[in-house]
Amino acid sequence: MNINSTLISGYQALNDLGYLLQDKRAALLVTDKNIAVIPAVQSVIEQVCGKVASLKMIDNVPPEPRAQDVEAIVASLGGKSFDLVIGIGGGSVLDVAKLLSVLCIGGAPDLTALLAGEKPQKRITSLLIPTTAGTGSEATPNAILAIPERETKVGIISPVMLPDYVALVPELTVSMPASIASSTGIDALCHLIECFTSVAANPVSDNYALMGLKKLFANLEIAVARPDNLAARLEMLWASYYGGAAITHAGTHLVHAMSYPLGGKYHIPHGVANAILLAPCMRFIRPAAVAKFAQAYDLVPDAITSLSDEEKSHALVEYFSALVQRLKLPASLEALGIGREHLPYLVEAALDVQRLMKNVPTQVGADDVRHLYLTLFQTQDC
Repeated sequence: MNINSTLISGYQALNDLGYLLQDKRAALLVTDKNIAVIPAVQSVIEQVCGKVASLKMIDNVPPEPRAQDVEAIVASLGGKSFDLVIGIGGGSVLDVAKLLSVLCIGGAPDLTALLAGEKPQKRITSLLIPTTAGTGSEATPNAILAIPERETKVGIISPVMLPDYVALVPELTVSMPASIASSTGIDALCHLIECFTSVAANPVSDNYALMGLKKLFANLEIAVARPDNLAARLEMLWASYYGGAAITHAGTHLVHAMSYPLGGKYHIPHGVANAILLAPCMRFIRPAAVAKFAQAYDLVPDAITSLSDEEKSHALVEYFSALVQRLKLPASLEALGIGREHLPYLVEAALDVQRLMKNVPTQVGADDVRHLYLTLFQTQDC
């Protein structure tokens, strides 16, 4: 699957959007209320208002959008036509913007049809601008929606949803609280290491994964501790983008499959759920991915390169565990109010995410998933 997006990157890279807007008449801008007030976002809005005849702004995208949320947004637009969709925000906002780029066009399948597997054939011109460095949504053909009646999340996937333009602008990420920078950064890490070890991994996805891992290992903790470090923030945006590109060419597996029920039923933030699962899941798949774990470990700052591949693979898992602790992210499900009585549901729901489970590089069954969830109850919050 080719990614043909034009990339715009760097500090103040959005200061002049005239060349993107010169032939546009009606724009739809998708964001949320917290993002809309950021000065740099206000500047984008002012530019769009000055160049297009009509601007409609949707600023109420929820953190974990449901299918009915998207349907309500479509209904509120009343069939109005647009020739540009701009998404500015985290992964949820960008996913909704991608969906609107294919739903708000004449003759498009509706959301029910997309959820049933029908594929869109065309989209409105789209520009995606991430304000967090984690989901990589701007580089994936996926849009993830919560389905409350099934207590899970589902992905709508089509290369048509890949955007025309992507802007990676570090000043838009400096307002992220440390907890969000940490959890979204771990989300990007999960994308990179899962795609690197997926059974669907290939030279293209491996290149993206290795470039992203190198940037993430070197910059995540700096970006969290020093939000005004624009160089580190930009490197994290690129790490996140590479994670999304790796997803597009390979796919995630065990961490994401097991985190979906935590988000779908218990509304645990996606990056937090992934952080809890990262080290246990990587420890489980390690024997099947020793060489790749060793390759990834060599990118860790101060890596001991004289170790054997087997030793490096163990060291990488321990690095993941220590990183989550240093970032002060939760380390147990009890800390999030989820008790052991929920185990049967969690196991069944995770195994149901076959789209991702089929990418795990080793055999995984119900007993394995149950044991992995159990380790999250045995771990104490750091």
